[in-house]
Amino acid sequence: MKTTETPAPPPAEPGASVAKTRAPAPGPAPHKREGGVLNVFSHGVLIIWAIMVVMPLLWAVMTSFKNDSSIFGSPWALPDRLHFENWARAWTDANMSGYFLNTVLVVGGSLVGTLVLGSMAAYVLARFDFPGNRFIYYLFIGGMSFPIMLALVPLFYVVNNMGLLNTIHGLILVYIAYSLPFTVFFLTAFFRTLPTSVAEAAFVDGASHSRTFFQIMLPMAKPGLISVGIFNFLGQWNQYMLPTVLNTDPDKKVLTQGLVQLAVSQGYKGDWSGLFAGLVMATLPVLGAYIVFQRQVVQGLTAGALK
Repeated sequence: MKTTETPAPPPAEPGASVAKTRAPAPGPAPHKREGGVLNVFSHGVLIIWAIMVVMPLLWAVMTSFKNDSSIFGSPWALPDRLHFENWARAWTDANMSGYFLNTVLVVGGSLVGTLVLGSMAAYVLARFDFPGNRFIYYLFIGGMSFPIMLALVPLFYVVNNMGLLNTIHGLILVYIAYSLPFTVFFLTAFFRTLPTSVAEAAFVDGASHSRTFFQIMLPMAKPGLISVGIFNFLGQWNQYMLPTVLNTDPDKKVLTQGLVQLAVSQGYKGDWSGLFAGLVMATLPVLGAYIVFQRQVVQGLTAGALK
């Protein structure tokens, strides 16, 4: 590609004065109004979306401190006083305490089992090449697309034949199997972004594969573990279909089943304040977990793109 050169100016004659040419001053930069309009529009959409999300939650919390007459008489007004007896009645009379304890046991056990088994499987699939590696990986991906409703009937008979029906540990195992495909898919992509030099240095120092995984690679994958743990926690805490089919014992019911039973029973009794108190009780742990770990969730989701 040829470039054109500007000819050099002729040399000035001796004694001639050289006039200083002043470059024209640049004009004012045009105001970019398109970017400003786009920012105003995006912020307006975010504000509207935040109002749509926050307002129902605030209204439910406010209603849980009202009595029944205030709920129907002035639904949008603030409560005349805080009726904490609504929460006490829902916690004791509606057995929300038992439902809450069962949910904590089921979700806690399944969450630990899902993260341990899922991280181990994902590490092997991401770091080691062996025959059938891709086949096993795509089996996990296929499990994500399989509708759980199609597996309810055979799952019921399998759990019943194993003697795990209406048990806490049976529900934990089902939750682990239900959450493993997404966990393995997420963590496999995350382990691939981690540097291999650290693991190779550990092998050179004589560390075994298990020690390298648990003491080196697993702590490095902490952002990904927190992110996938929050997603699994939300899904397992709000799970209703699986416990309804596999857990019919009244003493072993979880929060979602208890809320449905509370809505049916309190609907006939007219105790709407207790119903809203139970609803807020079931919502607060999920909301608190996301508020506490929201920064780690964002870091885990963006870590793969930044590396």
